[in-house]
Amino acid sequence: MSGTGVGIGQRPENRRQRFVKLLWTGIWLVYLSAPATDLLHGGHSTGVRILGWIGLAAFVTWYMLLLFRTGRGERNSVVLASLGVLAAQSTILALTLGREWLVLFVYVSIASGAALPLRMARWTIPGASVLMTVVAFATPGGKEFLAGLLIPALLGGFAMTGVRELVRTTIALREARATVAQLAANEERLRLARDLHDLLGHSLSLITIKSELAGRMLPGRPDKAAQQVADIEQVSRQALVDVREAVSGYRRPRLAAELAGARVALTAAEVTAELPAEPDLTGVPEDSETALAWALREAVTNVVRHSGARRCTVELLRRQTLDGLVLELSVEDDGSGDEGGGPGHGLTGLTERLTKAGGTLEAGGTRNGFRLTARVPVAASAHVGSAT
Repeated sequence: MSGTGVGIGQRPENRRQRFVKLLWTGIWLVYLSAPATDLLHGGHSTGVRILGWIGLAAFVTWYMLLLFRTGRGERNSVVLASLGVLAAQSTILALTLGREWLVLFVYVSIASGAALPLRMARWTIPGASVLMTVVAFATPGGKEFLAGLLIPALLGGFAMTGVRELVRTTIALREARATVAQLAANEERLRLARDLHDLLGHSLSLITIKSELAGRMLPGRPDKAAQQVADIEQVSRQALVDVREAVSGYRRPRLAAELAGARVALTAAEVTAELPAEPDLTGVPEDSETALAWALREAVTNVVRHSGARRCTVELLRRQTLDGLVLELSVEDDGSGDEGGGPGHGLTGLTERLTKAGGTLEAGGTRNGFRLTARVPVAASAHVGSAT
């Protein structure tokens, strides 16, 4: 969500977002031009006009408050009471001021769809339409307006039930995604704990036993004690290697997972993302894939945090170069062309990673933004459809 936009299923979190939501909601109040015109040119007395403007203002205020509170956990009884107030206002204004005020019932129907669950809205929306019909027959000339208001009331109300369900589904999906991410993190921590326990349990137990044995041998058999110390050193070195491998495997990213993560990050930042499908990694060494995955993560992070871009294109191609077959990853955006103000630690670290994997890194501004290109070698025996 950006600083100005309010996403579906999200409440405004600052003054600017509240203004945007108010603007979009207020656009639909243009259909209140009929009651406003009636107050201005309907021939009513001054006192009636004043009361009419007060009634219209009260109706709009109550309507807007009800819509802005939608989704904040109010009980259905409170929402029903609010809708009853709106319906009562609409009835009184239409009966006292004329047929032009029947349009208020359309807003009652829409508010029903927006603020109530479907199981209740499927009754309140037709109920508001029936009430409008009754009032129309009791209002001079109201039957002529009825045909043009019934369909908008029904369609608008039930359309808002669909929007409400979409909001609820979006919120549920976001919560589920957050839960899955938390569970995945917990699972990784448990896996690392299991690996470290399995790796170090035996080694530390052996070190402890040999240390006690060396201590007992030291006074009378120093040569045997020295052998035990040498064994302790060997076991310790191997344990250190095992821990490093475990931690390295724990932090090793995969290109497919990073592509999926890039799509989530770019979408969350409201950047239009064009990403490749499942990558073909035939013949790509594991270290090379890891280097490309780190490059993709760093590039997408820079796009989200620094570029101000609205579009980002990621391409993954096999190319035949003078040095052999390579897998090329390119990330291009249409932002400011200044990704974080220059080559910082991120790009420096990427260059080192790619160099260790036998690859290269190119990064710099373009006419329309910024482009990062990373290349790693691919085994010559791999069957590929390369680009030249």
